[in-house]
Amino acid sequence: MATRVLLIDDDTRMFELLAQYLGQNGITVAHAPDGGRGLAALEANAYDAVLLDVMMPGMDGLEVCKRIRARRQIPILMLTARGDETDRVVGLELGADDYLAKPFSPRELMARLRAVLRRAQPSSVADRLESSGVSIDVAGREVRMNGQAVELTGLEFDLLVALMRRAGRVVPRDALLGEAGRSDTVVGERTVDVHISHLRQKLGDEGGKLIKTVRGVGYVFAKEGV
Repeated sequence: MATRVLLIDDDTRMFELLAQYLGQNGITVAHAPDGGRGLAALEANAYDAVLLDVMMPGMDGLEVCKRIRARRQIPILMLTARGDETDRVVGLELGADDYLAKPFSPRELMARLRAVLRRAQPSSVADRLESSGVSIDVAGREVRMNGQAVELTGLEFDLLVALMRRAGRVVPRDALLGEAGRSDTVVGERTVDVHISHLRQKLGDEGGKLIKTVRGVGYVFAKEGV
């Protein structure tokens, strides 16, 4: 079955370019020219991923990302203006899976798209992780803390999996972001710190004890009983 993605962007010319290039590589592209119609399209049809422009008239891409994340965990690849660090950071904090700065090549976009789609697929390694009351169904992308469901963004989930797979070992910030499938050196450290803070809060009272900061280096998920 062909991969289906939704491009939410007011640039019709970009849609035509991407539809032709991605179509040649087995990816079908649908188009919504603004945020409102993009959200409506997601409700009416099934897609494998969303390509979402930040700068659009009316509802901007950051608000669209927030609304999508409130309802589903579909992979989101943000398209941002080159050099606009704020949009990239905020987009990731809102739950975007990755971003690509304009102008970009269709080849690079396809590579990024395939990467976020791979991360959304069930893992063949350690499909279930359990430690200190935290249980992760990697294939189902579900997290429970002492039996209670915990809602995480895509990046929060990937960071938690990366930490738990290395429980008891310190993971540097840049390596942690790379393990989660993101490797941007500009927003990397701030992004990790923000999402670790969110993770601790969502894991409840034990969050700060489970995910410990190693000052100047990174983070470690405490081994059970330690």
